[in-house]
Amino acid sequence: MKSISIFGVQNMPEIFPGDHLAHLIIKALKGQEEKLLDGDIVIVTSKIVSKAEGCMVNKDEVIPSPFAVQLAESINRDPRLIEIVLRESVRTVKVSDQVLITETKHGFICANAGVDQSNVKEEGECLLLPKDPDHSALKIRSLLQSYYKVNLTVIISDTFGRPWRLGQTNIAIGVSGMLTQKNYS
Repeated sequence: MKSISIFGVQNMPEIFPGDHLAHLIIKALKGQEEKLLDGDIVIVTSKIVSKAEGCMVNKDEVIPSPFAVQLAESINRDPRLIEIVLRESVRTVKVSDQVLITETKHGFICANAGVDQSNVKEEGECLLLPKDPDHSALKIRSLLQSYYKVNLTVIISDTFGRPWRLGQTNIAIGVSGMLTQKNYS
């Protein structure tokens, strides 16, 4: 009988631009006396990927467009934040006084184009989604597989609210190593 075991990676440090996530994951796993096995799935939050890849913008350095100013006034939001959201979007799906639902450059439909102001060190700092989450997953996967000599799947996940629904859910925004249906034929 097969079994499932789930564990969190403990004692990850604060992540900064240029950090190598795979090396930090390996170090943290060693510290908790865990190792990755063949077939494991590693889920990495998009926040730390974005931090490591430097996908950040400081609102204080953003000059909002006239459209961002107008939109921000209509929903009582910071025009600099609205400008960042618009820059990360290909289209606006819904505008309300609580949230901007947009389609990102990646094709995700989410609140504020995935722009996040939580878990950042600097005032005014905004985290963007990773530029190419599938590539980010591939880089992490390649290093982890090389170190542990196993076959893994790496998923980059982000927490999305679902429009007109209560609660949050995690979405895989980047994947490397997962079998697709056509691999079974």
